[in-house]
Amino acid sequence: MPLYEHVFIARQDLATAQAEALIEHFGAILADNGGKVIANEYWGVKTMAYRINKNRKGHYAFLRTDAPAPAVQEMERLMRLHDDVMRVMTIRVDKHEDGPSVQMQKRDERDRGDRGPREDRGPREDRGPREDRGPREDRAPRGDRGDRR
Repeated sequence: MPLYEHVFIARQDLATAQAEALIEHFGAILADNGGKVIANEYWGVKTMAYRINKNRKGHYAFLRTDAPAPAVQEMERLMRLHDDVMRVMTIRVDKHEDGPSVQMQKRDERDRGDRGPREDRGPREDRGPREDRGPREDRAPRGDRGDRR
């Protein structure tokens, strides 16, 4: 059977237990139609980039499934009809990644790329050392923050 990954966003005014119950509910729908949930993750309440149905936040959930296409279509249909679910995204994958998703990994375990700790980077060459810049009064005003020091 094909492998899928699903992410859905539920309304922010649900309790955490209700959001996790939605994960179980949609997993049961897949199981009834011949599929199975390999893993699920509750990512918590996160702020969205834009409003959806007058909501700024939502409960994010992630499912890894192994299910036939008709089972996935039925689950998606019921998700879109459910009043508590605001958005659904499903993608087909060749294989599931081992371990937790990137959202669940701790921040310090994530790869920082080329950036190292600040003390290793040294002073910024474009501004020079801080002590050479002088006090704030000698420089241009700070725009709309001129009354603050």
